[in-house]
Amino acid sequence: MAKEQQKQFHHRASLTQKNKPFKRRFASKNSLRDKSKGRTQRASVKGKVQRKHSRTDRRNALRVEQRKKREQLAQSTRIFSGRHRAPKIVAVIPLCATTDVSAIVRGLFQSVGEEYPLASETSRTRVVLDVARFKQTVQFVEVRRNLLDIVDAAKVADYMVMGLSADEEVDAFGEQCLKAIQNQGHTAVFPVVQSAELVGSSMSAKRLADVKKSLLSFMGYFFPDVDKIFAAESESEALAILRLITAQVPKQIKWRNARPYMLADSVEFQPEDADAGVGRLALTGYLRGSNLSANRLVHLPNFGDFQIDTIYHVPVAVEAAKGSAIEEDDDPTVIDQPSAELQDSLVAANEPDQTNNEQTWPEDEETEAWRQQMDAMEAEERKATSGGDRVVRVPKGVSSYQAAWIVANEDDAAGSDSDGSDGSDDSDSAMDDESEASDSDADESEDGAEYKELRVDEAGRIVEEDEDASAAGDGNDDEQALLSAEENAVQLRAYLNERERRNREDQRFPDEVDTPLDTPARTRFARYRGMQSFRTSPWDPYENLPLDYARIFQFENLKHTHKRVLRMAHDAPAKAGMHVRVVLRGVPAKAAASFRPDRPFVAFGLMQHEHQMSVAHFTVARTEDYTAPVRSKDPMVLHYGFRRYTVHPLFSQHTQGGASTNKVHKFERFLRHGAVSVATVFAPIQFGSVPVALYLPTADAAASAPTLVATGSSLEADPSRILAKRIVLTGAPFKVNKRGAVIRYMFFNAEDANWFKPVQIYTKHGRVGHIMESLGTHGYMKCVFDGPMKQMDTVCMNLYKRVFPKWNTSLWSEHDTQSLLWDGPSAAAANDDEDDAMEL
Repeated sequence: MAKEQQKQFHHRASLTQKNKPFKRRFASKNSLRDKSKGRTQRASVKGKVQRKHSRTDRRNALRVEQRKKREQLAQSTRIFSGRHRAPKIVAVIPLCATTDVSAIVRGLFQSVGEEYPLASETSRTRVVLDVARFKQTVQFVEVRRNLLDIVDAAKVADYMVMGLSADEEVDAFGEQCLKAIQNQGHTAVFPVVQSAELVGSSMSAKRLADVKKSLLSFMGYFFPDVDKIFAAESESEALAILRLITAQVPKQIKWRNARPYMLADSVEFQPEDADAGVGRLALTGYLRGSNLSANRLVHLPNFGDFQIDTIYHVPVAVEAAKGSAIEEDDDPTVIDQPSAELQDSLVAANEPDQTNNEQTWPEDEETEAWRQQMDAMEAEERKATSGGDRVVRVPKGVSSYQAAWIVANEDDAAGSDSDGSDGSDDSDSAMDDESEASDSDADESEDGAEYKELRVDEAGRIVEEDEDASAAGDGNDDEQALLSAEENAVQLRAYLNERERRNREDQRFPDEVDTPLDTPARTRFARYRGMQSFRTSPWDPYENLPLDYARIFQFENLKHTHKRVLRMAHDAPAKAGMHVRVVLRGVPAKAAASFRPDRPFVAFGLMQHEHQMSVAHFTVARTEDYTAPVRSKDPMVLHYGFRRYTVHPLFSQHTQGGASTNKVHKFERFLRHGAVSVATVFAPIQFGSVPVALYLPTADAAASAPTLVATGSSLEADPSRILAKRIVLTGAPFKVNKRGAVIRYMFFNAEDANWFKPVQIYTKHGRVGHIMESLGTHGYMKCVFDGPMKQMDTVCMNLYKRVFPKWNTSLWSEHDTQSLLWDGPSAAAANDDEDDAMEL
């Protein structure tokens, strides 16, 4: 039986269940990770065919890359070689008051056996040395102790020689110059120490070594690449400086090399026949940086942008350029002339056309009603001004000079109320600033401030009733109107103390505002809105824009425009390294008069569209030296790449990790220490990132150098970036019942509580809720939160309003301000101070 059972045959089961196989396309992350076993695969690039390259193909690709790098290196050094080579620009900068830059340059001449040219034979910014041993030409720019001259020379220099002193420390002005150079980008730096007392002394070698060690530590803080301090009196070290300058390739500064620039050797001015104050200015020098086209504009610091008339090529041989004389090797030839269709215009802003706004034609009844209303207003005005005189009330004790200003301000206020101008931003900021001072002012006014009545004529002039009194008071009114020095100092001290107090309060209670008692909150904060999420809530960037936004320009794609502009600059006919003569149109005569032999005269070429105005943004961070409060809309001097403007920036938060989805950024009332903020102004367009520096427009009496407030870099011009000013309304719990509470002191009437009911509220301890209903007539309201609330907590409500920069950007010029503001103390001034001290 057992054998029969073993030989029994079984058919294959036809009803066996078969499950659907698992699809690897939808595998889990864990299974894919286990399958890969640590191996990673590069994602395929869309639009490109992936194929395996052979070893020969890879070697050929490496050869092509190597050839490109060699061509780039040869291109960067080609302009410094040959018979018509351009000189390498070396700026010699004095960091101490006793530093003699001419002695440093004289030592460099003597190290190669050349004679230093006399001061009467050449300009101090045009000292050329032809080093035949190294087949290079070097142009020294001897700069005096002026911050603008030092900054301009550093912008165009290929190398910098810093003059130090072994007997004197670097003063505050020298440190300010180092910070400015460090911020704007710099080339290779060669520190040189000067001291006549150390030469010939028995301990000079040991003392000089200690001085060099100390100065090396100081210079290493600003320029970490500096590894040696050179001695000006040593001929071998002077020769080492020249060897390094001639053998090295100048360091590339990206923002500078993207544009053409020139250090002018000579300037010629030809006035126009119609107006002698304006004419053609011819700048002669070596073109550096990028190529130049006659269709682009040229910027002259302190004077603005100008159109090009003609560009000439003026070849200069090395033998002719040796020393200080500039002799033309051949006749000048025309390189490029502008085209009437392609030349950039000097129009920087659009003219807004208010007739393009949406309009509805009024009906006959409305027109007749407005005409009757205007007739009634004119009749009332004629009645008020009948007889030519009217009576106004002014406080007692004021002079007639001050009373005239009060009358004029009343007239201006009446006129501004009748106009349709939008002054909401100024009025809101003024109300925010004076909200705390309004109570005290109201109390003083209620105590019975005495007034007197004055009669003024139709033109607003004060009519004196007593001619003798008026004759006697004519000589004293102006003196009474002017404050004494002590009173000015007291008022200035009170103003600075008030700014400091507001700064401290803004740090303790940021953006908190008290609800006014005499004005409904729905009226006072009518322009504000609530946002559920500051980062993601929608906000139309083109909603309720001011009229100034009709003047600016905006690009559809800024990056594509930047690439197109760079390609156009690369194909320009005037190549970098040429000795050219650029003739500019419509230049004022004072621009030619500002050319001096002891100051560098620089010019920069603009890219296309860089003359047009837009909304510019740049990141700034405060310096550690300046500790006074810096408020939004404070006047500043903006160093914007190679341009300088007077601006009133608005500060906002800098979003970390990328922009928000709605491009809304919180407005900041003060520029904070230790944080990076974004400043916004109306300014010309600037392609790429350029260095930015903010200075105070006026100098402190106790300061020995211009005050640097903040430094940073520029961002892309973007008019759609929203600056949202936040205010925080606070209230206190009156009764608390777990998640519900009765809140008071946020509003003072039931209408305001119902008006702001849709806005979300929160507490300082992290609870979020909303208003349920108002209780009573004094602003009490019932609120519900997402968790239990504490009695000691504070309820807050955030409201936001968009703010815009003002159209107050103007070109800054040193000729319109105090020129001594940017001058540092010189050796002569230091000697005068010592003599005065000895006499005392």
